[in-house]
Amino acid sequence: MQTTGYTTLTRMAGLEREMRVVANNIANAQTKGYRQQGVLFSEYITDTDRGSVSMATARISETLTHQGSLELSEGQFDLGLQGDGYFLIQSADGPRLSRAGAFTTNAAGELVTPSGMAVLDSGGAPIQLLPNAGDTRIGQDGTITQDGAPVAQIGVVEPTDPAGLVREGNLLFRADAGFEPSENTTVMQGFLEASNVDPIGQMARLIEVQRAYEMGQSFLDAESDRVKSSIQSLSR
Repeated sequence: MQTTGYTTLTRMAGLEREMRVVANNIANAQTKGYRQQGVLFSEYITDTDRGSVSMATARISETLTHQGSLELSEGQFDLGLQGDGYFLIQSADGPRLSRAGAFTTNAAGELVTPSGMAVLDSGGAPIQLLPNAGDTRIGQDGTITQDGAPVAQIGVVEPTDPAGLVREGNLLFRADAGFEPSENTTVMQGFLEASNVDPIGQMARLIEVQRAYEMGQSFLDAESDRVKSSIQSLSR
């Protein structure tokens, strides 16, 4: 394959990855706490005896961190965050950060995510709620009060390096550089943060990427036909 073919293939591989990312954004447009993901293309240029060659790759992912709208749910353990902070969640691989605040309690009375992962307090420990408590209120600083007595404070943190967050699945992030308590985030009981996906913009982008991919495929097909024609002419 000639250089033009390899160049086109690298571009198409990046477009295919972007299509998967955009499709996943669209599929999670209604997922509470989901944050839109994007793909950044990088370019590698090298000199050859026929001039310079440019190769494009899409190996860098970015997450849009702007605030999603807060929607009223009135759930007792539904929590939305107003600000840059994240909930602290205990996964099987260690503490993780999340904006998804649809919580519940398990049989042991711990505050957990729908998948059963423990929600951690400001000290990094699972939150244990009082059994048979009549009234549970959660203040804007994350303090949980049951029957008038404070029992725990929900851990709300910010990554030390926001650009270094590593996405794990759709709702969790790993902060390799660590995290610290958030000073400017408000906890809203009875609200959930909607996805920050722009559905219309993502649909338009999906169409653009599909067209660019099809154009690359058409070029490869034409190039293949040209090579075949040249070989047939030489063999006569």
